[in-house]
Amino acid sequence: MRMSRYAVTVASAALLGAVLVGCSSDDGGDSKESAPSTAPATADEATEESPSPSPTKPAAPVIAVGETGTFGIGKTDEYGENYKVTTEMRVTAVSAKYVTPAEIDTTNTPENGQYVVLTLTLKNVGKAPAKIATYGLMQWEDDRSSAQDASTLEGVGDGPDLDTTYKPGQSITGKLVLDVARRGGKVSYVGGDDPSAEPSFVVKLPK
Repeated sequence: MRMSRYAVTVASAALLGAVLVGCSSDDGGDSKESAPSTAPATADEATEESPSPSPTKPAAPVIAVGETGTFGIGKTDEYGENYKVTTEMRVTAVSAKYVTPAEIDTTNTPENGQYVVLTLTLKNVGKAPAKIATYGLMQWEDDRSSAQDASTLEGVGDGPDLDTTYKPGQSITGKLVLDVARRGGKVSYVGGDDPSAEPSFVVKLPK
């Protein structure tokens, strides 16, 4: 049985339409699969993207005469922020002796009440230079008195000077003549560019 040319044309058009409809459905499925994922980043990815925090200064060591502690020295950026530790110093409280003005060859009486000669050994045990400046940065306090500056210029020039720049491995043993209110209490070094103003190390004085 022969089909007319018109019937063949209609059948062909119907077949072509079915193919196009099938392709359209497939394309829709592919577009869904290719859509960008909105799932949250994994813990590993978040860790890689987050910057590591800058090292912070460790807690100040509190030592008595004969003891040793380690403290951090660091710097801030040009805006005085983002403090980070750059090296470490070791401090040993060698001795603490209460003295009279005559014993340190001065006629000046202590303004706060009592002179004490504190002998310290400082050593750079880190990997970068460290600058130490104690004058105006040594504070004394006890249970009855709040923190006050204990620095003096007495004894300056007698023996090695603790206030200097220490290269890695270098150390100095020197003396500080401090003016405290009374025996006992504690002396804190509050130097080192840390904007928090927390002490770098603390020495407990004997009574």
